[in-house]
Amino acid sequence: MSPDSATSGVENLASCHDCGFVVALAGEAHHAETRCPRCRAAVHRRKPDSLNRTWALVVTAAMLYIPANIFPVMRVISLGQAQEDTIFSGAVYLLVHGMWPLALVVFFASVVVPLLKLLALSFLLISVQKGWSWRPVERTKLYHVVEAVGRWSMTDIYVVTILVALVSLGNLATIEAGMGAVYFAGVVVVTMLAAESFDPRLIWDRARETNG
Repeated sequence: MSPDSATSGVENLASCHDCGFVVALAGEAHHAETRCPRCRAAVHRRKPDSLNRTWALVVTAAMLYIPANIFPVMRVISLGQAQEDTIFSGAVYLLVHGMWPLALVVFFASVVVPLLKLLALSFLLISVQKGWSWRPVERTKLYHVVEAVGRWSMTDIYVVTILVALVSLGNLATIEAGMGAVYFAGVVVVTMLAAESFDPRLIWDRARETNG
């Protein structure tokens, strides 16, 4: 078998996005019709409209990130006195009261990580659109890191949810979730969807086109 025929055969294969089964594609107009024989999901050579959908989700997450850090995520009512905390003020409160390890976890997981994810996804999108061939291996690893750490940004929401469920003592003490928690959950979910919609194979497509 010649190298050209071997390469052509590989290019006619695609992995199912749902179950990972490798499917042989046939013809140029096969993209919408090809189905995985294992799970019957639609199979595409590349994720359709990956860049446009990812950009839309990144912009949406960036818009949600602002109110998520402005509005309070938690409202504590104790003996008739109410106190509201944003993500940042909650981290400061923990730091002032000597709980600096927990303060660092909240700050990095809820403030720094979502922002870095947005910046990383924006960088990957721009690099693909500009056709950069620069360090495709490192950019692919960056994508996998962004995809892996997405769920850990929900740490703050988990804490608020547990406190709301456990602390409900009427007039004595009550904890309620604030609007900031809703916006922040939206940021985390939308950034996870953005990472899922981005097709890292586009990084290698652009690198191959540049290198001829």
